[in-house]
Amino acid sequence: MTAEAPTVPALSYGRLIPVTVHFDDLDALGLLHNARYPLMVERAWIELWEEHGIRFEGDWTAAGDACNAVRELRIGYEAPVTRTGAYAVHLWLERLGTTGLTYGFRFCSRDGAVTYARGSRVLVRLNAKTLRPAPWSEVFRAAGRELLRPGG
Repeated sequence: MTAEAPTVPALSYGRLIPVTVHFDDLDALGLLHNARYPLMVERAWIELWEEHGIRFEGDWTAAGDACNAVRELRIGYEAPVTRTGAYAVHLWLERLGTTGLTYGFRFCSRDGAVTYARGSRVLVRLNAKTLRPAPWSEVFRAAGRELLRPGG
C-alpha cells in the first residue's frame, strides 16, 4: 500500500509551498515563534526559485539573481500556530520591477484554507561587485511573471 501525496489546492495566483514546523520552532508558550515566520517564508522562496535554476551556491560573483537584499519586510499575525507539523506558505509577486520586486505571502494551513500570518517583502537585485541595484535577468523575470497576482 502506498501513501498518497497531500493534495495541493488550485490557487488563482502564486504558489503554495509545503513547510514543516518543528518542535524547536516553538517558543516557551508552545507557539510558533514570531521570528520563525519570515524564516519559513524565506525557505519556501528558496525552494521555489531553485525549481527555476536560480540559486546561491557560495560565490556571490556568480550568484546572479540570487544576489539581492531586503529593503522592507512587513508581517501581520492573524492566528497562533500551536502545533508542530505540516503547513504551507502561499507565495506570489505583487510587483516585478527592473531592479526590485514586492512579494506577498501567507503562512497557512497545508491546504491553504487557514491563514496564520500574512505580509510582504521588498527585494532589490544587487550587482555583486558594487552592491548597487542591478536588473533582474530575463530568466528570472519570466519565472516572476508566472507568480504575479492579477490586478497587483
